Amino acid sequence: MTGSTTTIGVLTLAHGRRDRLAAQHLTLALGRRRPDLYTVVAMGDPLIRESDDRGLHRDVVHVDVPADGLPLATARNRGVEHLVDRGADVVVLLDVDCLAGFSLVSAYADAACAHPDRLWSGPVTYLPPDVFVSHPAELAAHDAPHPARPAPRPGQVEESTRPELFWSLSFAVTPTTWERIGGFDEAYVGYGGEDTDLARRAEAAGVRSWWLGSARAYHQHHRVSSPPVEHLDAILRNGRTYHQRWGEWPMLGWLRDFEARGLVRRDGDQWVKVRPDG
Repeated sequence: MTGSTTTIGVLTLAHGRRDRLAAQHLTLALGRRRPDLYTVVAMGDPLIRESDDRGLHRDVVHVDVPADGLPLATARNRGVEHLVDRGADVVVLLDVDCLAGFSLVSAYADAACAHPDRLWSGPVTYLPPDVFVSHPAELAAHDAPHPARPAPRPGQVEESTRPELFWSLSFAVTPTTWERIGGFDEAYVGYGGEDTDLARRAEAAGVRSWWLGSARAYHQHHRVSSPPVEHLDAILRNGRTYHQRWGEWPMLGWLRDFEARGLVRRDGDQWVKVRPDG
């Protein structure tokens, strides 16, 4: 099987942000290679519906949202299962805020077919405000991948040696390798930790992670808090889960920022929330 003959599916998760989803849909429809399947997992959002744009159909899988937060790990697993059941040979997982670069789909298809036993990630550029494009080929003019992650040039690949640098904004995997990894651990609920856990699970399963320079994505601008204090409880909860699995804490940069703000403190090998009453 070659990249040109394989069935490739794209998966994204959404809770609101329907304008971002529509923009992503357009870039996928107009890319060098249009995906054969496109699925959005709507998390607690009944207003997200099936849609067609420029000949690309998008179907929808709905999942409920528990009290603890968005079920990101569970939603990704349900989405991958859905696409594999529909015949996808390669699944690309793309964050709803990410626009697909012109060659993203074709690059992932070719790489996954050539090396189906790898976990593939692509560089992501965080776009500045007020960037509007009418065609994905125009995105290359704004290319400036995140400096904290590997960013091989188009046409180049780079093996990853640091699982903590993996993120779920943009990556691709074959069903066989996904099954070997075991998918996302659904014990993670809400924001943070499930990405690094997946990379560690891949490493433990003998799946090598690689960065693919031609699979470039572009994250649409929105305001963020740094550190993400609105996700403090989820980060602590998921961090404890990760610590139990792997013997260390993820997201240490954020935890130290929370500590500097007096929101958390170290308690032995744990991080705990500082209560207002002390």
